[in-house]
Amino acid sequence: MDSRTRARLKAQTQVMKALAHPTRLFVVEQLAKHELCVCEITRMVGVDTSTVSKHLSLLKNAGIVDIDKRGTNIYYSLKMPCVVNFFSCMQLVLESRAREYMTLAG
Repeated sequence: MDSRTRARLKAQTQVMKALAHPTRLFVVEQLAKHELCVCEITRMVGVDTSTVSKHLSLLKNAGIVDIDKRGTNIYYSLKMPCVVNFFSCMQLVLESRAREYMTLAG
Protein backbone atom coordinates (compact mmCIF):
# COMPACT_ATOMS: atom_id res chain seq x y z
CA MET A 1 0.00 0.00 0.00
CA ASP A 2 1.46 3.35 -0.98
CA SER A 3 1.54 6.40 1.29
CA ARG A 4 -1.23 8.20 -0.58
CA THR A 5 -3.60 5.25 -0.21
CA ARG A 6 -2.64 4.89 3.44
CA ALA A 7 -3.38 8.59 4.09
CA ARG A 8 -6.76 8.35 2.34
CA LEU A 9 -7.74 5.26 4.31
CA LYS A 10 -6.59 6.86 7.56
CA ALA A 11 -8.80 9.91 6.87
CA GLN A 12 -11.76 7.64 6.09
CA THR A 13 -11.13 5.73 9.30
CA GLN A 14 -11.24 8.99 11.27
CA VAL A 15 -14.70 9.73 9.86
CA MET A 16 -15.91 6.21 10.65
CA LYS A 17 -14.57 6.40 14.22
CA ALA A 18 -16.27 9.76 14.73
CA LEU A 19 -19.58 8.22 13.68
CA ALA A 20 -19.12 5.08 15.79
CA HIS A 21 -21.20 6.14 18.77
CA PRO A 22 -24.99 6.20 19.19
CA THR A 23 -25.04 9.76 20.54
CA ARG A 24 -22.97 11.08 17.63
CA LEU A 25 -25.16 9.22 15.13
CA PHE A 26 -28.22 10.78 16.74
CA VAL A 27 -26.68 14.25 16.56
CA VAL A 28 -25.82 13.80 12.88
CA GLU A 29 -29.38 12.63 12.14
CA GLN A 30 -30.77 15.73 13.87
CA LEU A 31 -28.34 18.06 12.11
CA ALA A 32 -29.42 16.57 8.78
CA LYS A 33 -32.80 18.21 9.45
CA HIS A 34 -31.48 21.66 10.45
CA GLU A 35 -28.75 23.43 12.39
CA LEU A 36 -28.89 23.28 16.16
CA CYS A 37 -27.47 25.21 19.09
CA VAL A 38 -25.36 23.27 21.60
CA CYS A 39 -28.05 23.92 24.21
CA GLU A 40 -30.69 22.31 21.97
CA ILE A 41 -28.48 19.29 21.29
CA THR A 42 -27.81 18.92 25.02
CA ARG A 43 -31.56 18.89 25.76
CA MET A 44 -32.24 16.38 22.98
CA VAL A 45 -29.47 13.99 24.00
CA GLY A 46 -30.15 14.29 27.73
CA VAL A 47 -26.56 14.43 28.96
CA ASP A 48 -24.42 17.25 30.32
CA THR A 49 -23.04 19.98 28.08
CA SER A 50 -19.41 18.88 28.47
CA THR A 51 -20.23 15.40 27.16
CA VAL A 52 -22.12 16.86 24.19
CA SER A 53 -19.22 19.22 23.51
CA LYS A 54 -16.79 16.29 23.40
CA HIS A 55 -18.99 14.46 20.91
CA LEU A 56 -19.35 17.59 18.77
CA SER A 57 -15.61 18.17 18.88
CA LEU A 58 -14.95 14.69 17.50
CA LEU A 59 -17.48 15.27 14.71
CA LYS A 60 -15.97 18.66 13.91
CA ASN A 61 -12.39 17.32 13.83
CA ALA A 62 -13.49 14.61 11.41
CA GLY A 63 -15.02 17.26 9.12
CA ILE A 64 -18.59 16.04 9.59
CA VAL A 65 -20.05 19.14 11.24
CA ASP A 66 -19.35 22.85 11.07
CA ILE A 67 -19.79 25.55 13.68
CA ASP A 68 -21.15 29.07 13.57
CA LYS A 69 -20.59 31.27 16.62
CA ARG A 70 -23.32 33.86 17.14
CA GLY A 71 -22.77 35.93 20.22
CA THR A 72 -22.60 33.53 23.14
CA ASN A 73 -24.30 30.69 21.25
CA ILE A 74 -22.62 28.09 19.07
CA TYR A 75 -24.66 26.52 16.28
CA TYR A 76 -23.75 23.28 14.55
CA SER A 77 -24.67 22.23 11.04
CA LEU A 78 -23.95 19.19 8.95
CA LYS A 79 -20.90 19.88 6.80
CA MET A 80 -20.90 16.39 5.25
CA PRO A 81 -24.54 15.79 4.25
CA CYS A 82 -23.56 12.76 2.17
CA VAL A 83 -23.15 10.87 5.45
CA VAL A 84 -26.95 10.58 5.52
CA ASN A 85 -26.70 8.47 2.34
CA PHE A 86 -24.39 6.14 4.23
CA PHE A 87 -27.05 5.74 6.93
CA SER A 88 -29.66 4.88 4.30
CA CYS A 89 -27.34 2.31 2.77
CA MET A 90 -26.60 0.83 6.18
CA GLN A 91 -30.33 0.53 6.93
CA LEU A 92 -30.87 -1.39 3.69
CA VAL A 93 -28.09 -3.81 4.64
CA LEU A 94 -29.56 -4.32 8.12
CA GLU A 95 -33.04 -4.95 6.71
CA SER A 96 -31.64 -7.41 4.17
CA ARG A 97 -29.77 -9.29 6.89
CA ALA A 98 -32.92 -9.45 9.01
CA ARG A 99 -34.92 -10.90 6.10
CA GLU A 100 -32.21 -13.48 5.44
CA TYR A 101 -32.17 -14.46 9.10
CA MET A 102 -35.97 -14.81 9.16
CA THR A 103 -35.85 -17.00 6.03
CA LEU A 104 -33.21 -19.25 7.57
CA ALA A 105 -35.01 -19.42 10.91
CA GLY A 106 -38.44 -20.07 9.39
